[in-house]
Amino acid sequence: MLSAFEVAIITFGAKRVEWRMRVGSRPGKNREAVINQFISQMSFVDVFNLCVLLVFTICYTYQLFYVVEVLVHRPEPITAKKNHRFAVIIAARNESAVIANLIHSIKVQNYPQELIDVFVVADNCTDNTAQVAAAEGATVFERFNTEQVGKGYALDHAFQIIHKDYADRGYEAYFVFDADNVLDVNYFREMNKTFDNGAKASTSYRNSKNYDSNWISAGYAVWFLREAKFLSQARLNLHTSCAISGTGFFIAADIIDEAGGWKWHLLTEDIEFSACSILKGIRIAYCPTAILYDEQPTTFRDSWNQRERWAKGFYQVFWHYGAGLVKGIFTNAKGYRFACYDMLMTIAPGMLLTIIAILFNSIILVLGATGVMSTGTMVASSVSSIVFCLANYMMFMFVLGAITTFVEWDSIHSTTGKKIRYMFTFPLFMITYVPIALVALFHKTQWKPIRHSIDVGVEEITERSNNQ
Repeated sequence: MLSAFEVAIITFGAKRVEWRMRVGSRPGKNREAVINQFISQMSFVDVFNLCVLLVFTICYTYQLFYVVEVLVHRPEPITAKKNHRFAVIIAARNESAVIANLIHSIKVQNYPQELIDVFVVADNCTDNTAQVAAAEGATVFERFNTEQVGKGYALDHAFQIIHKDYADRGYEAYFVFDADNVLDVNYFREMNKTFDNGAKASTSYRNSKNYDSNWISAGYAVWFLREAKFLSQARLNLHTSCAISGTGFFIAADIIDEAGGWKWHLLTEDIEFSACSILKGIRIAYCPTAILYDEQPTTFRDSWNQRERWAKGFYQVFWHYGAGLVKGIFTNAKGYRFACYDMLMTIAPGMLLTIIAILFNSIILVLGATGVMSTGTMVASSVSSIVFCLANYMMFMFVLGAITTFVEWDSIHSTTGKKIRYMFTFPLFMITYVPIALVALFHKTQWKPIRHSIDVGVEEITERSNNQ
């Protein structure tokens, strides 16, 4: 989901440029006079756009500090005193083409195999996912329920069975993966360090196994690399809470036991869990050395459906937890108040305010063009706002994608030519969030499966990494 900090650029870029053009080169009293004149000539269109600018500037400037923090400081290395016992939960629906690669990557981990048990929920499958998973050594639970659809229900199904039939195994934490994932061979060794150092939940470094499929998969890949590097790592450095992101995370067993299973069933159950945990004062950690690869959509239809679900899910989480997070900013224990603020800004529907601002300026433009409104100044202001907003947005996204690409250059498995090419397509990928967020607001969005078919194993990924 597009963060509100990025979408803010769409909204307020024009007024900042206009301001600089008018007063930037004028000194002293002359500048003060120009500023006073500028304020006196402001129309209600200017006031509206300026208010949006101020709101976003006040709320999201801190994320610029995140970028600086990551570029300046590296995470402190940690070690583990003991190896812990884990269970892996994989929710899979018609994933026979890829699930074997994930299970295999778990079986070849540089971590004691006797301490990892793999459970697969074959959720409403019509193919042989269950058989393939069982052949790879996983314990398989088949589930058929067309009423309670979604990953959250599949996870809860697994937790209920494990609590009933496998309680004697003594699992200390549960890992959750999507069936299309492939893990670096050191994934569990690194995540064990984070768990051993007291983390109750943790996300990991999310990379892509098909960055170079096309501009859509590359757009996803850059976005998740940016999230890992410039959000999660910054939060790790600053000892605040991260958020889990769909896959590649663990949760301590006592949290699941206390909740009575997986009780988070909104469309973005990962962000719901994150918001709920932060409200309870549970810090979500991040392990930058635990690397996971997943498959990104390659068709625009699949991408639209997935991101519409994310957008709708963020709206749902904001509706259910927004007020609690506002309260938590002032009442949570010290050390967790900023985490509440950070999460609130993450789930806040900043895109809606951006859409409203664009629509507002567009309406002013239409009214002027049809003669309903004759104030040329306001029409001109609206035109400049729309033009500068779009231009600034595209430029900002290019810079964001370029910084992420260059900083994570060695982690992206592709040719130099494609890395450069997809820096230029990244802004196009991101701008499609605008209509997606608008549709998600009104459309009854439901979970829809995305077909995964890229057959890439851990050995091939390791070879790619070694050849970078």
